[in-house]
Amino acid sequence: MHNRAPQLAKSLAAALAGIFLLASCSGGDKGGQGAGGPPPAPTVGVVVAATESVPLISELPGRTTPFLVAELRPQVTGIVQKRLFVEGSEVKAGQTLYQIDPAVYNATYESAKAALVRAEANAHSARLKAGRYADLVKIEAVSKQANDDAVAALKQAEADVASARAAVESARINVDFTHVASPISGRIGRSAVTQGALVTANQETALATVQQLDPIYVDVTQSSAELLGLRRAAEAGKLSRNGAQNVPVRLVLEDGSLYGAEGKLAFSEVTVDAGTGSVILRAVFPNPKGELLPGMYVRARLAQGQADDAILVPHAALSRDPLGNAVVMVVGAEDKVEQRKVTASRSLGDKWVVTAGLSAGDRIIVDGLQRVRPGAQVKAQEAGASAPAAAPAAK
Repeated sequence: MHNRAPQLAKSLAAALAGIFLLASCSGGDKGGQGAGGPPPAPTVGVVVAATESVPLISELPGRTTPFLVAELRPQVTGIVQKRLFVEGSEVKAGQTLYQIDPAVYNATYESAKAALVRAEANAHSARLKAGRYADLVKIEAVSKQANDDAVAALKQAEADVASARAAVESARINVDFTHVASPISGRIGRSAVTQGALVTANQETALATVQQLDPIYVDVTQSSAELLGLRRAAEAGKLSRNGAQNVPVRLVLEDGSLYGAEGKLAFSEVTVDAGTGSVILRAVFPNPKGELLPGMYVRARLAQGQADDAILVPHAALSRDPLGNAVVMVVGAEDKVEQRKVTASRSLGDKWVVTAGLSAGDRIIVDGLQRVRPGAQVKAQEAGASAPAAAPAAK
């Protein structure tokens, strides 16, 4: 028993020595890996910033408005005898749409014409009498007073003729008003009255409404702050403004499709709405097929100027910091990553229009953003170029 103790101690010592040897070898291997140097710099794809002239396209909300609107109201009182149109159809200017019973107005017209004949007869008699008295007063066959009375009677008779003639014209106009005609060409809506209804002169309720829809107006709104910004940028020489008569406008319909025809900006309102802080811009569009109807919600795209020194940045290169500021990563001096805060005014296709924060020649990172951070060393190559072949693994 005592003889086995030294042997057991020797065996235990040998095992411990082996364990320490393995630990030292393992530590040596780790140290060897660490001594190989830092990992290689990641490769990123970049695009070189360049300034160019780009149109400043504003997309503004708006609604369609008829080019002309006419509300039909009767100008005489009477019973509607006929409705002479089909609701929703196209009507022409001057076309009779309603017939009001003209019997009373025809009688008044005939009475006025008879009164005119009587007045003209009286005037003829007074004219003859005045002529005779003018000859007789010269030979003192009648007094001057009698001659003056004859002249006054003639003038009064002539005034009666003029009044009777005006009464005839008024009666004729009322007869014409029994034919309710359309003042414009366009599409008529539903009728508010039917045959047999009593209508009154200049009543509050319109009989029907006619709207001219070709061409058609589109009224869009833009904030006064945006207009002020555009004006200041133009004054600073950062963009050139388009003339009011040379601004093309395109429409995006409610279903997202683009309207086929192009319109023109007609005018800009000169007063800011106190409630909304916006200004009305009105555009005119051709509408031969009647595709645009009054009251439709649309979005209008119009070029309000041209930025001469803008830089286009792909959507993938721009992100937001925690404060919501637009930022891009660029490869700066010594191939180190820098974060730049930029001003992205609007989107143009698949790119952002950057008006501040970048300069021509900056290398903007578009590929490999997830592998870098500000201050990191990178290797830049043109975006889309094939990556270099990987080095063989060390044995």
